Amino acid sequence: MIKVKSRAGESVEQMVKRFKKMCEKEGIIRDIKRISYYEKPSEKNRRRRRKAARSAKFSSRY
Repeated sequence: MIKVKSRAGESVEQMVKRFKKMCEKEGIIRDIKRISYYEKPSEKNRRRRRKAARSAKFSSRY
């Protein structure tokens, strides 16, 4: 759960902007878009395999 506390002298627009940035960083918007429609099991597996390959590729660099 994301919480945004008001900073001294911060406007509502700035707080909303910070909240949106936090949501994007956490991947909440991406998850909501992905869940909003049916995904075939084969597509789900393909996405998971790509994600695993990508993370393995990045972990092998370091």
